[in-house]
Order: sequence, then C-alpha cells, then structure tokens
Amino acid sequence: MDKIIQKQIFSQAKEWVLAAGEIIRTKMNDPLIIETKSSPKDLVTEIDKEVERFLATKIRETFPDHLIFSEEGYGDQLKSLDGTIWIIDPIDGTMNFIEQKRNFAISIGIFHNGVGEIGLVYDCMANNLYTGLKGQGAFKNDQKLPHLTENLKLEEAILGFNHYWLCENDVIDERIMQQLVKKILGSRTYGSAALKLAFIAEGIIDGYLTMNLAPWDIAGGMVIANEVGAVSTNLDGKPINMLTRDSTLTCHPAIQSEIINDYLQKGKKVN
Repeated sequence: MDKIIQKQIFSQAKEWVLAAGEIIRTKMNDPLIIETKSSPKDLVTEIDKEVERFLATKIRETFPDHLIFSEEGYGDQLKSLDGTIWIIDPIDGTMNFIEQKRNFAISIGIFHNGVGEIGLVYDCMANNLYTGLKGQGAFKNDQKLPHLTENLKLEEAILGFNHYWLCENDVIDERIMQQLVKKILGSRTYGSAALKLAFIAEGIIDGYLTMNLAPWDIAGGMVIANEVGAVSTNLDGKPINMLTRDSTLTCHPAIQSEIINDYLQKGKKVN
C-alpha cells in the first residue's frame, strides 16, 4: 500500500475508532439487551451492533471500494483477501464489557491484498489507543513503542492464554500445557484477544496463544504486535487463515520455536 494512502486511511480510522469509543462510554450504563450467539458464553449487545453499524457506515461512505469483514452482520461476504479490507470487532471482550465495564476494546485491522497494513486497538475505558502501521512501527497514544529486545528465554516469559488450555480439551494435552506453565515466568488472562496482542507490543506480556478465534478478534492487534517484532502463526507454525477461524500464536521470536516444537506439537491431539 502506498504510504500516503496508508496515512490517509489511518487518519480516518483513528477518528472513527475514537468516536466509536465515545458511543460506548455514553451508552454503556444504559439497560443492555444481551443476546447469545454460538453458545451461552458468546454474547452480543445492541451496543456491539451499533458500533459496528457506525463504523461500517463511515467506511462505505468514505471508501466505497473497500470491503468489510466483521462480527455482527454489517460486513461483506468474502472469498479472498483481495483489495482493501477492514476487519472489525466492535467490542472484543463483550463479556468483560457486560460484567466488568472494562477490559474490552474496539479492534480494527486493515488489510490490503492479504497484508496487514493498519491496526487499531482502542481500550476506550482507559482511553488507550494502540496503533500500528506496516513499516512504521507501533504506538500507544501516539508514543512509539520500542522494538522487542533481541533475546528472551522461555523461562523469563509471561504468556497470555485462558484457563481452557489447562483443562481437558480436544486440541492440546493439558498435561503438556501444565508443563509449559511451570516453565514460564507466569501466565495472564484478560478476556480480550485484542488487548493481549496490544500488550505484547507494549511489553506487558511476551506471547499470546489461542485455540480458535475469528479474524476480527486478532486482526488489529496482530498488526500492532508484528510492528514491534512479534511473530504470528497458527499453532502448527503455519500462516494464520484470515478468512476463517484458526488457532494463533503471537509471541517474541526468540521463544516461538520452543513453544511450538516442545509444547504445542508435542501435546497436539489427533482427531
């Protein structure tokens, strides 16, 4: 993507994501209409839908040739990543939004011909905006974030993943994951993939593992984390499928191969 065009798109995206955050802050204490989607833990509110509708309307008015890939039904039906595509999660961490009124974020990843060009993750309750532009670095509230340090040992790392990894599951032998927890410095869970990825860029955690998430959960944060030197693959070490749900590992490059080879592949269950 041409850098001038990238900057123009980013400027509009930043303006809209900040405005969307104001919508959430204004309405979050109103009585909520809460619905379930794929499971009782997969929640959506009318505010999720309103924010996505707001963003989709702005995008289509300003960039009619761009496409939208989003969670709540206002996007396009995509068969490829050709062209410029906005991958949107209006509220990543809806359960946190409902129950905690914090620890959620608006996430936007803008891809051009399959390449992540722009990422925005807005923690609107803390008023922290994380951004990344391909080739130009990552930022928190316009302050550039440093590149990851050159070396990191796994025993020095803090990883983000949820408790399902340590319970019996269909993906990874939980006993292997328990060994990983004993190896690393610590683990954290925040209930928002977008925030975990932004925290990698900020240096708060060193990696994030997930068994099965949609592209809109990770698109914005992944662009940001990659701009400080983090690497992203699925749990097999292959490129992430950004058109469907996939497993993901985003982490400091110094610990990637050890996590994949000594834990994820070793513990992988064959269905």
